[in-house]
Amino acid sequence: MRLLYFILPFLLVSSACTSTSQSSEEDPVEVSYPERAKDMVIYEVNIRQYTPEGTFNAFAEHLPRLEELGVDILWIMPIQPIGEKNRKGGLGSYYSIKDYTAVNPEFGTMQDFKNIVDEAHKRGMIVILDWVANHTAFDHAWTEKEGYHNTDSLGNVTWPEGTDWTDVADLNYDNKDMQSEMIDALRFWVKEADVDGYRCDVAGFVPMEFWNRAKDSLDVDKDLFMLAEWDEPKMHEDAFHMTYGWGLHHYMNEVAKGHKNADSLKSFVSKDYERYPEDAIRMNFTTNHDENSWNGTVFERFGDGHQAYAVFAFTVQGMPLIYSGQEAGLDKRLAFFEKDTIDWGEVKYQDFYAFLIDLKKNNPALYNGEYGGKPEFVDVGNPMVIAYTREKEGNRVDVIINLSGKNQSVSIPESWDFSDVFSGGKVSASITELQPYQYFVGSKSAGNE
Repeated sequence: MRLLYFILPFLLVSSACTSTSQSSEEDPVEVSYPERAKDMVIYEVNIRQYTPEGTFNAFAEHLPRLEELGVDILWIMPIQPIGEKNRKGGLGSYYSIKDYTAVNPEFGTMQDFKNIVDEAHKRGMIVILDWVANHTAFDHAWTEKEGYHNTDSLGNVTWPEGTDWTDVADLNYDNKDMQSEMIDALRFWVKEADVDGYRCDVAGFVPMEFWNRAKDSLDVDKDLFMLAEWDEPKMHEDAFHMTYGWGLHHYMNEVAKGHKNADSLKSFVSKDYERYPEDAIRMNFTTNHDENSWNGTVFERFGDGHQAYAVFAFTVQGMPLIYSGQEAGLDKRLAFFEKDTIDWGEVKYQDFYAFLIDLKKNNPALYNGEYGGKPEFVDVGNPMVIAYTREKEGNRVDVIINLSGKNQSVSIPESWDFSDVFSGGKVSASITELQPYQYFVGSKSAGNE
């Protein structure tokens, strides 16, 4: 059941398909990315672990619930066949691609995947496919082609330098023929399955010249949404609309451990706005497949504060990410190279995340990138409490969060006088202390004065 009682009364532009508005001649005007993604929320899909079956068809049963949750972008982890040579574990890594233009038979068929894309489109969602451009499996056909991969001093194909990724073969981007074949493979999924974009794995390991070339080529076929798994401004030069907020995420983990305080988050966010171009969308999260499998669950890293940190990630800037099972309270590290099913017995945080998504979509102050308001931080006299206001064209959101597990004294500004959207309670200068991980959010719409 979605929580809708606080929804603000203005018209939202649908993200179901290419958004349009009407000109004076009633001709539709196409809205492209990044504007089209201004109020979107992204959801990462781990097909292998999502259901006991680990198939496309089994995952498809969850699409009505994800529609109800309110997510807009389904980022699906790699679905291609996994290499067998030098494989890690019993099932191997999704990121060891044996064939760029085929489907892992463990997940189902190409038609099964196309059915997911079609059904997602009908439900107002777009689908982006995880793309591994930096390396292939050691038994990919390209390893037999001269110059397609980097080699060691003996001429042997090698894994990416400086990593322990011994199951994947490093590609050579000096080879223009390989680049062209990679672009053809990207185009295949747009043409064959109608995907809407790509999440590009370790995008900074691949030259920007390739990404820009690929995006310019693919734009002829479809307006695609592009996400870089990288945290550098250069990724926004042409190819990418959104980049990972890795830096902010690591700072959040450090604050949760008590190694940093909320003031460090203020400084980081302010510098992030200075570093990145105005139209850059930053992706913020409390977990994803890497964090969950290798660094711990949200409960391990944030403890009882996992919801408080989620509120921060949803409201401070950029586009929020929800990982598979996060709404069900995923409390285990999912095995990366083996089958390890998510427990959907109780989807205990579905309403919580649906609430946050509704809040975001219905207040333009929380929109992504240049379409939302820049956070203005407020001093409340306590370095473990973060407070900020975001405003955009008469829309306003006020947020105050105790990021610690202890009671914290605060001095709330006299100008703050609002009803908390979660509890309905009044927030004002009369509040002088916050409980552990307590948070308040006030929302005001220009259309609801």
